[in-house]
Amino acid sequence: MSDNKVLIHACCGICSAYPIIQLREMGYEPVVYFYNPNIFPIDEYQKRLDAEKILCEFHKCELIAEDYNQIDFFNSVVGFENEPERGKRCDICFDLRLKKTAQKAVDLNIKIFTTSIVISPHKNFSKLTEIGNNIAKIYNLQYLAVDFKKKDGFLKTNRLANSLNLYRQNYCGCKFSMRK
Repeated sequence: MSDNKVLIHACCGICSAYPIIQLREMGYEPVVYFYNPNIFPIDEYQKRLDAEKILCEFHKCELIAEDYNQIDFFNSVVGFENEPERGKRCDICFDLRLKKTAQKAVDLNIKIFTTSIVISPHKNFSKLTEIGNNIAKIYNLQYLAVDFKKKDGFLKTNRLANSLNLYRQNYCGCKFSMRK
């Protein structure tokens, strides 16, 4: 085990572009974990995964991608399909993805995990930190709570994503977030 490794859950290439740099500046070696069963449809999932591959190649960073399995997401949000964006369904989705990230960290003997989701100005840093810390306790891990959007992080991630010509999505990911 390397004590400086951190498993970073990546929701898309754009969101993880700058966090990988920031984690390295903080002394960590990021391992990127792509687990997003919420993304709909499968061709959207593939576009986001392809962008993540380009990004990880650019950063010379290890990428671990789980198979696409939307059943995990749909089973977890039963009864919450009509929740508004940023509501309980989203919290359940964050919990699902961060639990799987923590499980993967344990499998890889990595003691620290985090997520790139928090770089979005549309996501609640405090809520994600609470979810991450609660999961960390269950798995005896550390959740690294970094608000990547601070110090122009969101601007920096977008600049890097644009320079790499990464695919840019226009909705959060799940089929319910497509309704506007």
